[in-house]
Order: sequence, then structure tokens, then C-alpha cells
Amino acid sequence: MKSATSPDEPAKRATIRGPAGKREEVEAGKEAKETKEKRMAKIRTSFVCQTCGAVAPRWQGRCDACGSWNSLVEETIGAPTHGGKGRIFALSDLAAPTVAPPRITTGIGEFDRVTGGGFVPGSVLLLGGEPGIGKSTLLIQVCGALARRRQRIVYISGEEAIDQVRLRAERLGLTEAGIEFAAETKVEDIVATLRDDVPALLVIDSIQTMWTQTVEAAPGTVTQVRGAAQALIRYAKTTGASVILVGHVTKDGQIAGPRVVEHMVDAVTSFDGEGGRDFRILRALKNRFGPGNEIGVFEMTGRGLAEVGNPSALFLSGHAESTPGIAVFAGIEGTRPLLTEIEALTAPSPLGMPRRAVVGWDQNRLAMVIAVLEARAGLRLGQHDVFLNIAGGLRINEPAADLAAAAALVSSFTGRSLPAHSVFFGEIGLSGAIRPVPHSATRLKEAAKLGFTRAIVPSASQEPREARPENMTLKACSDVADLVALIAGGRREGP
Repeated sequence: MKSATSPDEPAKRATIRGPAGKREEVEAGKEAKETKEKRMAKIRTSFVCQTCGAVAPRWQGRCDACGSWNSLVEETIGAPTHGGKGRIFALSDLAAPTVAPPRITTGIGEFDRVTGGGFVPGSVLLLGGEPGIGKSTLLIQVCGALARRRQRIVYISGEEAIDQVRLRAERLGLTEAGIEFAAETKVEDIVATLRDDVPALLVIDSIQTMWTQTVEAAPGTVTQVRGAAQALIRYAKTTGASVILVGHVTKDGQIAGPRVVEHMVDAVTSFDGEGGRDFRILRALKNRFGPGNEIGVFEMTGRGLAEVGNPSALFLSGHAESTPGIAVFAGIEGTRPLLTEIEALTAPSPLGMPRRAVVGWDQNRLAMVIAVLEARAGLRLGQHDVFLNIAGGLRINEPAADLAAAAALVSSFTGRSLPAHSVFFGEIGLSGAIRPVPHSATRLKEAAKLGFTRAIVPSASQEPREARPENMTLKACSDVADLVALIAGGRREGP
């Protein structure tokens, strides 16, 4: 009687009957092949753009994301690892009581305003700015202010030698503040040195000079910047130290390196200013612990950066009431009201296509306002060159500036000056209607504090008399035709 056998049995018998040496050789070859396949599965390559950080499956001459040529570099990427079995981390309930994170204030009012009231322990802030704008000066002053409050501060410089940092600190009078300095670029050495004695604030100047041995790429590349930032962010979250990463900027003003770094950090700020002017603006682009789009204004002096407590007075220092083409805009930057001067100039164009130049405002927004004035108010600006400038080098992104820009254009075109001591704010629609904007009471209060007595506002945003500042008269305009009628009824300058 034949016994039933499995399909595998003939193969097993063949293996058993074969020579022992042959069997071991086959098994060793099979094991080596499996090991090689596992190693190849864990390691794969991709092509990363060194300009924008986009990843491509194969090499190509031009990056599809940013359009840069010859910027794709092959990099090795490890395969993702899977977690073990069982419960790894604890889950929490949204109804659990929350505790407001403590803040480490610097005592520098403008800096604390932008950060939302000071540093949160364990947070990471990315500071970007053009070379020579004053990033290192600002950070050393912040470090000195915290060190004088008996906080341990560590400043790691990857670009400058210790003597160069000491010279800057000596010029600012901070040599006795107690700041600890070092010149180092390897992330593993920085983390190992500061693992046991954790500082309250760690400054890395700059993240583009840091490198980590876990990544096989040259310092400054997208992969190295991302890897170094991940290691420093992990150090901040596990130890509770606040970390500031200084980043370079590209030609178009964006922070260099992969955009994923901006998503990884808790706050992103930019430090900028005009080259020929002494003031600098610290602007919050992202903040998980405070308001976004907040600004702080500083002035560069021989002793470093000084705070500007009243930026509106600074930007209106050259204001001329009786000059046509000048309007004062009552704006809001973050939570701060800010009055700025908008200058416009229109002149007949000898060219077939008139010029449209704008500084400090969106050029597309200017084109829309000109089109609305032509279509809804009858102003023939099609054969005129138009120039618009935000005085002081400030950049405005608020739609509420439409009314002030339109008023400056109408004033320049008609040659009539705007009503004295007046401010403007309101959004213009394509229909020509002037729409209300938020925070009207805050804008009016700031204007009244600086001596303005009249405000031209949208009809729907007239404040109640009890909320209106004293000695402030409101003039409502429902559309751009009302604005043109208001300005055309004024006095004409010149003969």
C-alpha cells in the first residue's frame, strides 16, 4: 500500500540524498542572495534638487518644480522602518486640562512681540535674512539680554571664528554678559556636548553650515540641511531647550534649503530692511505660539540695534500734507496698527505702452485699482505712466490699502492735494464698491494719537460715536466715484 506524500517530499529526498558539501553550498548561496536582496531593499537612491528640495525618480537636466538647470543630485535614502509590536506610546484625551507653556522673555519688547511673548521651552525658531542685514547682531543682543537674566545661553557659530564673535560682542558691550560661544559644525558633537548641561537657548548660526554623519552629502545641500535640522529639532523637543536656527535666503528672498524645514520648526521669522536705510523689520511668517504677520521695528545704530517704539512716527517723518499724490494709509501689521505713506505719480507717457512701476505693493493689485478707476470713475490713465511707492521701504500686503492707493493716484492725476490730516483705509472691489475692513477702531485710534483728525472710510464701516476717537471726523465713501468727487472738489496746487 502506497503512503500519501506531500508535493515537497521529492525535493526533500533529493536534497538528503545529495552530497553534504553540495547541500551546504546551495544553502549558503541562497542565504547570501537573500541578504543582498534585503540590503538592496533597504537602500534606494533618488535625485534631489539642491535649489528647492524637490525629489525626482531619475536624473534630468531641469527641475520640474523650480525650473533650475543641473540642480538634481543623486542621494541615498534608507527604506522606512516599521515599529514593533505592542503599545509604543500613550494616547491622551482632548478634554484633559491644559497648561499654558511658560515663556522666557528677553526684555527686548519688539523681539518679544514678534515671538508672541518670549521663547517657549522646547520650541525651534527659524530666522532668515539677507547677508549683512544684522541677523547675528540681533541674536547676540538677544543672547546678552537673556544671559543678564541669569539664563544659560550657548551660541554656536559655523561661519565665523570665536575671535570674530568676540569682537562683535565687544562692540555691543556684551563681553561680560556670560554668553558661551563655540565654533562647530558637526551636529552630533553639538548634541553630545549639550546633552547633560542643557541651555535655556541654543543659537545655531547658520543651519546651512551644519552637517550630520548620518547623511552622505556635502554640507549645505538640501539633504544635509534637512538632516541637521531634524537632529536639532529632536534635541530641542527631548531636552526642553529653545533653539534658533539662522538660515540664508535666496535671490528672491526665500529661505534657502528645503521648504520642509519651515514646516518642521515652530516659528519662521524674517529680518529685512532697505540697504540705504537704518531701520530693520523683524516679521513673523509663522508662529505656533503667537500671532502671525507680527512685526518688530529696529534701528541700526553704532551700538547695535535699537527698538523703535512708535514705527508710525518713523514712517511718516517726511510726510508733506500739501503735496498732490500722497496719501496716509492706516494699516494693521499683525496686532499692531501702523500708519504709512503711499506716494503716487502719474505723467503722460511718450511710449506706446505706458509704464507701471510699484515698490512695496503688489503690482497686480495696482493694475486692478487702475482698471477700476478707469471703468467705474472715468479716469483716463491708459496713456499715463504710473508710479507707486510705499515710503520708508515698507512692504504692504493688506487689501485695505486699496483706498489709500486709489486716493494717491486720483490726487496725482488731478493735481489736487488730499484733505489735510486725513487717513485712508478700505478695500476696492471690481464693481468699484469700497468694502469695509476689520479693526477699524484700532486704525482710527492710532491715527488720532498721531494728530490726524479726519478719516476717509467705507460707508459700511462707520464706527459708533462712542467708539470713535475724540476730534476724529469720518467721511464715508461707498464707491470710487465718491472718492473722485471728494478729491476733485479740493483745492488745486500750483497755477
